[in-house]
Amino acid sequence: MINTESNNGQPRLQAVDLSKRYEDGVLALDSINFSVYPGQVFAMLGGNGAGKTTAINLFLNLIEPTSGEALIQGISSHREPLKAKANVAFVSENVMLYPNFTAMQNLEFFVRLGGKTECGTDELRAVLRRVGLPDEVHHKRLKGYSKGMRQKCGIAIAILKDAPAILLDEPTSGLDPKAGFDFIRLLESLRDEGKAILMSTHDIFRAREVADVVAIMNNGRIIMQENASALAGKDLEQVYMQYMAGHDLEVAV
Repeated sequence: MINTESNNGQPRLQAVDLSKRYEDGVLALDSINFSVYPGQVFAMLGGNGAGKTTAINLFLNLIEPTSGEALIQGISSHREPLKAKANVAFVSENVMLYPNFTAMQNLEFFVRLGGKTECGTDELRAVLRRVGLPDEVHHKRLKGYSKGMRQKCGIAIAILKDAPAILLDEPTSGLDPKAGFDFIRLLESLRDEGKAILMSTHDIFRAREVADVVAIMNNGRIIMQENASALAGKDLEQVYMQYMAGHDLEVAV
């Protein structure tokens, strides 16, 4: 079920019969379909090996699909990868930035790498403040940052790219409760600006807090997809366990 409550125009991210079978024969994704619209957070829930990261990697053209399409703004990520990736920002579980660079230096480098030349010091500082990094750490090297602080720096770079869509792979993994809370509040503000956000996670509680649509994945398939409104008043952890148990029983039979 697609979240019609947040369908503002055309989908910014769309999986169309998207499948991936690796050379060893493992079917990592089995013809999945979903859409993420402007002003919407779509959470893919599932354990290790469910296919969540494979889906993210297909949108980023880090791997090729066996069949189907991963579309960004209607652009095929494997047919026109550079054009597609210009419309998306990505924050991984372990943000890969330069540890010997300061936060300001990392922002300056990645902004220029993205082709944005008119970005002054005041704008960079404003974005770092927005993500919750105070002035006194702007000129500290990232090797002294906590994981939560590095995540904030990564999302600052995503904000500066100003892409219409954002991909997040396990963004709250390993964060302490305060850092996790701050990250979710930041996602809400980006959603309010009209960003389409696709988040892979195994964090049921954070997904329930921020997602407009929740999809449960197992063995490369979407076994449940519902709007947040349809899940209101339900225990999402219990719903997750019920679907997983039912799917496992179906496979066993």
